Amino acid sequence: MNREKIFYMILENYGKIIGVCLGLILSVLVICIGIIKTIFISLCIYIGYFIGNKIDNKENILEILDKLLPLGKYK
Repeated sequence: MNREKIFYMILENYGKIIGVCLGLILSVLVICIGIIKTIFISLCIYIGYFIGNKIDNKENILEILDKLLPLGKYK
């Protein structure tokens, strides 16, 4: 196979490749450090992604905190 075909195959199956890599990393984490710690790490990654996505979309973080935290904390 030449490089163009390999590159095309990677681009065509990008989601599958990412999914397999994430599954491999998650399974290694579960085996090495346990399920609870793996869930905690995954939750922290999701929260970081969520906040980063809001920052990228130029949304106000204080408004989001106001919705999530008890009433009147950040007003």
